Amino acid sequence: MRRAEHERTPPSSNHSSASLVWLLALAASAMLLSRRPARRDEPVSEADTPLQKADLHGRDAEKPHEIPPRGWADILIRTYEEFLNDRLMLVAAGLTFYVLLAIFPAISALVSIYGLFADPGTVAEHLQLLSGVVPAGGLDILRETLMQLTEQGRAGLSLGLILGLGIALWSTNSGMKTLIDALNIVYGEREKRSFVKLTLISLGFTLFMLIFMVTALAAVVILPTLLNFVGLGGLENWLLTLRWPIVLVLVAGLTALVFRYGPSRERARWRWVTWGAGLASVLWVGISILFSWYVENFASYDETYGSLGAAIGFMTWIWISAIVILLGAELNAELEHQTSRDTTTPPEKPIGERGAVMADTVGETRG
Repeated sequence: MRRAEHERTPPSSNHSSASLVWLLALAASAMLLSRRPARRDEPVSEADTPLQKADLHGRDAEKPHEIPPRGWADILIRTYEEFLNDRLMLVAAGLTFYVLLAIFPAISALVSIYGLFADPGTVAEHLQLLSGVVPAGGLDILRETLMQLTEQGRAGLSLGLILGLGIALWSTNSGMKTLIDALNIVYGEREKRSFVKLTLISLGFTLFMLIFMVTALAAVVILPTLLNFVGLGGLENWLLTLRWPIVLVLVAGLTALVFRYGPSRERARWRWVTWGAGLASVLWVGISILFSWYVENFASYDETYGSLGAAIGFMTWIWISAIVILLGAELNAELEHQTSRDTTTPPEKPIGERGAVMADTVGETRG
């Protein structure tokens, strides 16, 4: 029995040795595994952290110029995508229809107001200042309409001023309401204002636009006389060369007003509407000059459409202008969509309670 037990002893020793080897191997493996976390001390790319990713895309930007290049790439890509998704070229076509319906009552209202202070016949004379921007055919249509209206004389215009001006303003107001509706589409909003409030806002825009145009025309008449009176008549030609920068600034200001107060939402701060307004104004002046030059030198609307050629060219210019304005609004919308900060008027409100879709949500990254 003892011999048998003695014979079983060597296998037990071998088993212990094997177990010891396995234990040592496991211990070594554990030591190696325990050393892997030391890689945390290696430099980590800032772009790997969620906070830095947000900073790279301007999610914490309080002003548009604080948005970094990656954020601007997101904005431009989304602007292009939403321009297509919102079918803004089709929306601009509908806006063009209502503008055409409203433009002639607007001219009537303009002549009526201008006739209170000066000879309405001078309106047609100063229409030539728009040459180079408005296509020649469009100028001819406007000039003919103005001549028909001014043939009535100041007395005739004054007799029915209140009734005629009211009808003209109401008709012009339909075009402004359509623009406001288009801006609601761009900003992803539904019209939440009452009929009375919306009408007052659109009428306010319409009346302000007409007063601005009357003031601009009056300045054209008064300025040369004033310069001659103070002995600076030679500056007249120099000032005329500056009319495009002046027009650019004024159009940008008017566009920013419409972008801020037009959509049915909590008002955006000025810094979040001026970028799109500036872009729309620059593009509008540039594209209008190019289109006017193209129509004058290459286009053959008269050959294609006959007597309707001038009207078609004018309508095309209005359509292009509407596209440019809506593109500027789309850029503003995506600028607000890029940051998580409150872009609406004070006081500061948490996301989801700001009363504006673009301020209450954050757009997707694209780069």
